[in-house]
Amino acid sequence: MRILQVGMGVGTMLASGRGLSAEASPPPPEKPFSLFQKAARSWNEVLELPAFETTPEALRKSAVDAIRRANLALDRIARVKPSKATYANTAGARDDALYQVTLVANRANLIKETSPDAALRQAATEAAKQLQEWAVGIDYREDVYRAIQACADRHPALPAEESRLLSETVRDYRRAGLALPTAERAEVESLRKELARLCTDFQSHLNQAERAVKFTRAELEGVPDEFLNLPEVKTGADEYTIRASVIWQVVTVMENARREATRKRLKTERYLLGADGNVDRFRQVIRLRARIAARLGYASWADYQIEPKMARNAATVRDFLANLRAGLEPKFDEELAAMRELKARDTGEADARIEHWDWRYYANQLVKSKYALDAEELRVFFPYDRTLQGMFRTYEHVFGLRIEAAAPPYRWVPDLQLHVVSDAATGEPLGALYLDMFPREGKYGHFAQFDLVPGKQVDPGKYQRPVAALICNFPAPSAGRPSLLSYNDVQTLFHEFGHALHSLLTRARTGRFSGTGVPGDFVEVPSQILENWARDKAVLDTFAADYRDPARRISQDLLERLQQVRRATIGTFYRRQLSFGVMDLVLHGPPAEVENLDPVQVANDAFRDVFLAAPEDTAFIAGFGHLVGGYDGGYYGYAWADAIAADLATAFEQSPQRYGDTQLGRRLRDEIYAPGGSREVEESIRAFLGRERSLQPFFKSLGME
Repeated sequence: MRILQVGMGVGTMLASGRGLSAEASPPPPEKPFSLFQKAARSWNEVLELPAFETTPEALRKSAVDAIRRANLALDRIARVKPSKATYANTAGARDDALYQVTLVANRANLIKETSPDAALRQAATEAAKQLQEWAVGIDYREDVYRAIQACADRHPALPAEESRLLSETVRDYRRAGLALPTAERAEVESLRKELARLCTDFQSHLNQAERAVKFTRAELEGVPDEFLNLPEVKTGADEYTIRASVIWQVVTVMENARREATRKRLKTERYLLGADGNVDRFRQVIRLRARIAARLGYASWADYQIEPKMARNAATVRDFLANLRAGLEPKFDEELAAMRELKARDTGEADARIEHWDWRYYANQLVKSKYALDAEELRVFFPYDRTLQGMFRTYEHVFGLRIEAAAPPYRWVPDLQLHVVSDAATGEPLGALYLDMFPREGKYGHFAQFDLVPGKQVDPGKYQRPVAALICNFPAPSAGRPSLLSYNDVQTLFHEFGHALHSLLTRARTGRFSGTGVPGDFVEVPSQILENWARDKAVLDTFAADYRDPARRISQDLLERLQQVRRATIGTFYRRQLSFGVMDLVLHGPPAEVENLDPVQVANDAFRDVFLAAPEDTAFIAGFGHLVGGYDGGYYGYAWADAIAADLATAFEQSPQRYGDTQLGRRLRDEIYAPGGSREVEESIRAFLGRERSLQPFFKSLGME
């Protein structure tokens, strides 16, 4: 049965007692996971957690066994006679075989990013490289390709998703070079395997990179005492250690440290992460990519990467970025001028300049002076546990879900949590989600969702429900003080959970199109739109309260100032994003230009031209993991997705129930999240909006009407 009535707004939900109490409450009890498995079986579904390897030997064996079993399955496809080729015994069988390898690869990737055991992380890194190299190799199984092409040549009548899988599989073989002469094809295969190894090494090196920067209390003037007194920060009588690899620590100092020398030093150390090795690796990466693109007949690696996405080619992306840059120019100049005025007042220098290490600090000062708002003071409203539960209750209401704590059979860290998401009306388990939310040495240093078990039809009458993990680095709790999130952290939490919902709510039948298996420039849309819920007062009132005085809530005036603050420096935010997009396109430009590029210089030029010059003698590119982690030729996708998400959000903005509209929430769930990549995303957008998409809501949000 439904817990909430359709059309019941979030504000009504709070008034009816459905919202969270402002009083601190213990975490919900963990139910046995077997109860959810039993419920799944009643739906002819499978809900299984990954069987994580716990020794290096087990990881090596899993990789070898997965490859062996998949090769046998591919051999069976290769033996299919052209006259007997069907979807089921060719493209469908290939999707089944790759799915089984994906399960092992996903476990290895999570272990290498999260395990506290360095030896296990190293073994997982090697297993991931082995599996990536094998995955490249299967694109060059000409015997398998011939069988699948034979099926395609017969033009079988198939359901839409299976037809899409068949056509995209054939397209992938073309993109891998199967149409090339044998020698050129072998060269592309070799280059791609080398590229996969380098990208894995780059990310592993970055994860292990650490620069512990020590300061005195005087050098950290302006940084909140609550932060400085954290045990991982206060490491001596007058010694404070900031880990340049932990983004929330860096941002806290950069936003609050009054001394420019402190900000410059920390930014410099941040931009040296991974420099002892990753600069050379990245130089090799872009050269390999350029050579692969040239061999395959593309004008650039960017064109190769963008072809299967919504934008289709690099020229479209360049136009998008150029138009966004031009539109933002007046706003960016206005914001820089306001920041310069503040710096001139602080320094007494009339010609003071805003440097790369200044912008976060003076953006924060601008907010404080113009809007009487101190971002650090907002943390008291967002203790982690209550914020997490408040977010759960919000999305339960909007999407018709139930989110319950379960006992994980295996914990790689003591504070690991597991939750199961079910349909509130029917009780159908939809998927399971691990939460590993606080930083530690050797762990992935940013915020991301990791797929573990993609949703898939595994038998004609049985569906494998998905499992995912959120890997984050929020401030950890300490003695006598809960983990307190910044307002930006809250938006990040809502955002990352959007990726999780995209994975868990899937109804795609094939592994390829499950959940986040969508074009790269659409993948951020289902998460970007959910940030809007963290900006809505009716939603915030259900959980945001001062942990010291639960009666104290975020006022309407404060919330309006928060939104004014967001717009106050939005030009600076997007110009920084654009600098990343520009450097991405240059680094992945025409092969003749890429061969002699210095990636450090390219990044520095992009910063100087589009944003603010980076500190001298640094190597930002060595720590820019996005460009080896799937966003190469695709960093523009963040702004592109922002534009689509802003358009989708207009449906809620125009609703009388706004972000509490459960009918719209269900439509968003069914038309955007559930299909995944099983149909053209433009079709999903039209199905939700009831019209073609528009850029105007995005431009309006940026003050670019």
